[in-house]
Parts: sequence; C-alpha cells; structure tokens
Amino acid sequence: MNDTPVIGVLALQGDVREHLIALASADAVARPVRRPEELAEVDGLVLPGGESTTMSKLAVLFGMLEPLRERVATGMPVYGTCAGMILLADKILNPSPSSRPGSSKGDPTPGQETVGGIDMIVRRNAFGRQNESFEAAVEFDGVPGGPVDGVFIRAPWVESVGARAEVLAVYGGHIVAVRQGNAMATSFHPELTGDHRVHALFTDMVRAVG
Repeated sequence: MNDTPVIGVLALQGDVREHLIALASADAVARPVRRPEELAEVDGLVLPGGESTTMSKLAVLFGMLEPLRERVATGMPVYGTCAGMILLADKILNPSPSSRPGSSKGDPTPGQETVGGIDMIVRRNAFGRQNESFEAAVEFDGVPGGPVDGVFIRAPWVESVGARAEVLAVYGGHIVAVRQGNAMATSFHPELTGDHRVHALFTDMVRAVG
C-alpha cells in the first residue's frame, strides 16, 4: 500500500456519501462496498450510520456478514459510526424488537447480528429518539486541534469495555468513542459536520497497517 490507502464504505444502507466525501478529504481513495469481491479490494472499511438492524439483515442477504467478520478478525482496519458502532460491538443491550427475548445479539435472520471486533457492550438508542438528536463538541484522544464536532442521532453509547478496548471519548458521563487494535467506533457522526479529523485519524490507522 502507498500513502493513499483504499478505504471502503459499506454501502448497504445509511449515510454512505458523507463518509466517501470525508475519506477523500483525508487523502484516501474512497469506494462504496456492497459485495465480498469489493471488500477484498480495500485496505480498510467504514461501517456508516443508519439503521443497524436493517444493515445486519442486508449484510446477511448480500453474503457480506461472514466476509466482514473474517476480515475484521484478521486485522483489517474498520471504523463504525453510530449504527456502525453497534455492528462492531460484541454485545448489545436493548437489541432490536425482532431479536429473541433475553438474547444480547439477536437471532441470525429475524434478529440482530453483529460483525463484532470490539470488546464492548453497547446500548442502542441510548441518547434518545430522532427528535432528541443534538450536536456537541467532544474531546477526542488522538485527534489534535481541540474538540471534534459530533452529531448524535438516535445514538448509542457504550455501557462498558473490556480490558483490550481503549476509551477515546466520553460525553455526558458516557463512553462515545472506543478503539481496540485496528477497530474504532464512535456513537456520533463526524462525517456530517465538515470536521474530518476523525476520518484522518482512521486513514492514518489504515496507513500504519500497510
């Protein structure tokens, strides 16, 4: 890999275009990814915001879930925002209504599957409903230049992290950004603000693996 990594955005559902723009601004070659063969061609991947249950079902439908799990497990850099954070969680609280009662992850087809990769427990919709969305400045470890702008839309938060996960940001007493190895996740949407420093950090993570 040269200094211009190829970074994909999972393009099954969600705010794909905004991530493509942010990654391009961070000097990456940005591509939408919908199929396993496209996933095989990228150096890193963004899991965008959207509706996590829909995204997980579409990943199964498009034959993407197992390839995603395999590449994340073998070290591909991955960054999840909002719904993408949920997909990277090893466990979910308040899973989708179609999930099996008492299950933290949900049933494979009617419920909610995750890609996994970060040892954390995430609570869905923790910051409230759509009409309770807000924008806030967030102190973010590893990002120079002061707080980053974050848009919280039906956002999750992280209830707890395991020993391997590093907390990067806290807002309102709740964990909103984490990293574990080559995997990073935020509760909020930096791609919606014009502040592309978090994407620059992720692009540097991809370069470091190369």
